[in-house]
Amino acid sequence: MVKMDMAKTALVLVDMQNDFLHEKGAYARGGASDDGIASLKHRLRPVADAVRARGGWIVSTHFTLVPGKGGEPFILPHLKELRPFLKKGDFAPGSFGHDVIDELQPIDLKVEKVAYDAFYMSRLEFVLNRAGIETVVFGGIVTNGGVESTVRGAHVRDFHPVVLEDGCAAFGKTAHEAAIASMRTMSKVMTCAEFVASLI
Repeated sequence: MVKMDMAKTALVLVDMQNDFLHEKGAYARGGASDDGIASLKHRLRPVADAVRARGGWIVSTHFTLVPGKGGEPFILPHLKELRPFLKKGDFAPGSFGHDVIDELQPIDLKVEKVAYDAFYMSRLEFVLNRAGIETVVFGGIVTNGGVESTVRGAHVRDFHPVVLEDGCAAFGKTAHEAAIASMRTMSKVMTCAEFVASLI
């Protein structure tokens, strides 16, 4: 792999939020958990530390349930059916649940998102361009949802995507592996350890 210019490189942490991952978050309350997803923080933290130490950017995307009147969130029908436990205050901007887990803080740039693809109706492309980012390194959840959709969005916008194979996870190994295989057609795929070693 060609040596990256870290000043033009961002680690994009997809949806590594308290409401997804913390024991007091919305998903834990609703019983929606996965061991692979829960263990991600231990693999991504050394990556984030290495990127910071070498002058790269840490960017996080934040799945958001936008509050409407009275604070009631706009929840799309398919999500309401899939996650009926979601309620007022979950994934609300500025809330504990909306923020990135402590293990991956601090974050340089935070971007709210309302769909799988973090580029859709957000300021992600704007901030990456303003920061001079060319290479985007992806880790987070879920591999076959927010990660894959955003990698595709990065690819069509002429960013250079790198996917951390063991820095992503899905609800089930089969879904994860299928998404990784699909992303190989548009992205470099590496393990977290391989990526950190490439920075030395």
